Amino acid sequence: MNQQVDQNLGEVKVIVFRLDSEEYGVDVQQVKSIERMEHITRVPNTPSFVKGVINLRGVIIPIIDLRNRLGISEKEYNDSTRIIIVHVEEMEVGLIVDAANDVIDIPDSAIEPPPKVVGGVEAVYLRGVAKLTNRLLILLNLDKILNADELKQLEKFGA
Repeated sequence: MNQQVDQNLGEVKVIVFRLDSEEYGVDVQQVKSIERMEHITRVPNTPSFVKGVINLRGVIIPIIDLRNRLGISEKEYNDSTRIIIVHVEEMEVGLIVDAANDVIDIPDSAIEPPPKVVGGVEAVYLRGVAKLTNRLLILLNLDKILNADELKQLEKFGA
């Protein structure tokens, strides 16, 4: 048992997803589920990156287009498009991504602090960059994706 605990120290488990040609990761502990794209009900007077809300098993969840939020050009949704339901602060929020690939363990030693801009994404949204054997993974800081005012606005949706 202690050996297993020791092996898990110094690692972070992340959900890997894709936006455009870049791979991103979010801490699996903040992810509730990964859903297929479904009908989103538009809510008037919301920021452009808020696409609306969905009713997921009786829970109303605000949906954010992560491409729009991070300043990446828009793309039509397709069969690979997914909604990753995550916990941000005390809320559940859905993030639209191009595809959700896998779950991997990343040693802390492979994670470097974020440069000011990676792939056009500002450092404020980044937790770090993971250098893996044959790929780079941009780790998002979900707590910075929405600011306090935006969270208050989304709370009105019943999330």
